[in-house]
Amino acid sequence: MKRCVNGPSCSVLLLCLLLLLRAADEITLTVKEVIHQNESVPQMELSTVRSSPSQGSCSVCVRLFVRMRREDFNGTLKITYLKLSTNTLRKIFITKSKGVKNDTLQWKENKQRSKTIQIKRLYRVGIGQQILWELVLNCFPGEAGGEVAVFLSSIPLREVYVVQNICPDPVPMFNLSVDELARSLTVTITTGNPINQPAPSLDVDTRVCYRQGGLACSGIFPLTTIDTNKSPSVNLTFPYLLPCVCVQVYYTHVDAKRTTVCPFVNSSLDAENRDVWLSGTVTLYGELGSSLAWASPCPPSDLKPSASLCWNDTTHCTPIFNTTLEDTVEKGVLRYNVSAVDRHPQMCVWFSYQGSHDVQCPFLSDMSKWEAHVGPGLKRLIVYLTSTIPASFAAQLCVQEKKGCVSRGAIYFVNMGGRGRETQLDLPISVLADGLCVQVWRSDVFQFGRRLLCPDYSHRRWGLYAVTAMALLLSAAMLGSLLYHVTMKGVTGWLSIQRPVLLVCSSGHTAHVSAVCSLASILQGELGAEVRMALWAQSSNGANPGTLDSSRTGVSELGPLPWLYGQWEAVREAGGRVLIIWSPEAKESYRIWREEREVRKTGWGTGDEMRQEESGEDWEGHEERRGKKERTGMKREEVWKDDAWEPTSVTGPVFRAALSCLQGSLQGGGRDHNFALVYFQGLGHSRDIPKDLRSVPRYCLPCDFGGLIRELGGLARGGNTGDDSWHCWSRLFSKTLSLWLARRLTHRLNCHRRALRKTRVRKYTASVKKEIILSGVWQTNHEITHQSNLCVFA
Repeated sequence: MKRCVNGPSCSVLLLCLLLLLRAADEITLTVKEVIHQNESVPQMELSTVRSSPSQGSCSVCVRLFVRMRREDFNGTLKITYLKLSTNTLRKIFITKSKGVKNDTLQWKENKQRSKTIQIKRLYRVGIGQQILWELVLNCFPGEAGGEVAVFLSSIPLREVYVVQNICPDPVPMFNLSVDELARSLTVTITTGNPINQPAPSLDVDTRVCYRQGGLACSGIFPLTTIDTNKSPSVNLTFPYLLPCVCVQVYYTHVDAKRTTVCPFVNSSLDAENRDVWLSGTVTLYGELGSSLAWASPCPPSDLKPSASLCWNDTTHCTPIFNTTLEDTVEKGVLRYNVSAVDRHPQMCVWFSYQGSHDVQCPFLSDMSKWEAHVGPGLKRLIVYLTSTIPASFAAQLCVQEKKGCVSRGAIYFVNMGGRGRETQLDLPISVLADGLCVQVWRSDVFQFGRRLLCPDYSHRRWGLYAVTAMALLLSAAMLGSLLYHVTMKGVTGWLSIQRPVLLVCSSGHTAHVSAVCSLASILQGELGAEVRMALWAQSSNGANPGTLDSSRTGVSELGPLPWLYGQWEAVREAGGRVLIIWSPEAKESYRIWREEREVRKTGWGTGDEMRQEESGEDWEGHEERRGKKERTGMKREEVWKDDAWEPTSVTGPVFRAALSCLQGSLQGGGRDHNFALVYFQGLGHSRDIPKDLRSVPRYCLPCDFGGLIRELGGLARGGNTGDDSWHCWSRLFSKTLSLWLARRLTHRLNCHRRALRKTRVRKYTASVKKEIILSGVWQTNHEITHQSNLCVFA
């Protein structure tokens, strides 16, 4: 290389530059001998090498390698090099040296001066070995990606070659973050460049694209330029989360190398693959819609759903068995053959991909040449067919399940002439099943898909709903009428006791008398029973709330014992019941009665006492003495200590006479002695009843009020019709009314208790005054009137 002279002259600088460019394009030639190794000759090879590896920039050139036999060199060899992009021609001439030894050659380029090269000879050659020449021209200038052509004149060799890009292209370094929910990508350019080749610019281009296979990446997303001096990051959005979504990052110069990253290739999409189905499009192609295309931004290699048929009945699409469609890939589009499909608007395509599915109905109504619908019949389903073309049809019953409609029974056939007339096909039903439908298809030609026709029972269901609604309204009206009648008028007439009832008190306490009167009021007023009670029968013509017949003789006229014996006989003959209302005092009274009965059995004083009791003589004084004895033996601090004590000469004799009747009935051995014991909750306990009377039916009120009504022979209205169904309804109705009456009785008892607690101070004061003023014997009529007033209050 020539040396440039330093100086300010421009001509000298230009000359130096030209010399440098010429040195860069200088070509060298080497020739050497090799032993032939049975390879084919002559041959020519072209390769791309770096022309200036030591400089900062990178350029490429084409190296020529020729192998030929030494005998084929006839003294002249011309090599022509043509750059096709610029149509630049360069020629190399190689000749034998004149007057020089045979181990040198002369060569030159175009009209330049000739150069001499030394042939590298082989000094040891075996007998019979053939010698070859290897010529290497290093190298012709070229451009990466450009095409060149090389010709040899004396040897028939020719080759067209594309110059390779072996120089590293700078690429930007970046980080990528993904937000799947927001459908966005964030690209952040980092500092530094691993390639020694410097970048032409600091600006970086980036975009989102859909990878189409290989290095191709396409899409309509805008290009975003990142100015790294201002902000190294940018946010890119995309509409669908697909496996082929990628991002490209590269410098802004022409033909810059691009880095493509696809972050969703190996990641799982959402379970339902919504974006896969939203981004895909279905199009019907071909004559009469014989081809169905499913297109997606991703190539079929990434997304390839399977397709089958299903029948759409407006609520869901029922899969049809064995209807998988054949698919092919044409120009990056997935196509399915639907030429043999029954093209009906309700015949749809079921696309499946990774456990998810999408239903598309591409067929139009004018594509179908026949129609069918089904209706219910008597133990059969009737299929009505209409066809515009001659055809044969088949039908079969099936039962709908999750995976499809499973065939049942035989197949029925029918032929049609195609004149549009309706033909009827009957399918007998042997076994009723839920989800029973009919499959209908053409049997004369092979077709994919069977139409599923299910009977519509909606009109019958609406009728059933109407009948049910009317029944509910009628039941509600009857229930409302019943509640109104019970609330306003009570249960009189609905539940009644047709046999007489005799109530016997066992205590003179105000609470006890009030409770007994409340029970008598409900039995007589609500249930229509004929209630007989000593407190109500004070005289034959006295007006009182319990009088049923004013002509009957009262207690004051007959005396307590004759009245009780007479009422007991009348109730027993009428089949009624005697209810002894037990109390804590009754236990002590029963003990004293037992002791007196034992004394009478021994014979002492029995005759006079019995005659005196039967005649009713001096029964007031006798009763007073007995009452004092009973009250002396009672533990009043334990029972009803807040209630007032009402002295009486009626309650005790009637109670003891009832005990005598009860004892006589029990000793008689009869099962039906017409007696029952009743005690009130809160005013007594079952332990107050002596063990001798445990065989007598007992009831705790108000909880056992229903059982007491049944004991008294209570019947609902119409209960004696003899109809079993009415008997069941009657019992249910009686229980309901018994519960309602028990609540009323409870309410009355609670009212009396509250009233007694509020006035206990007043009653205590009144009782003290009575004990001071009325220290003598109480008269019977006064006592009966006072306790009758208590019953009126109850």
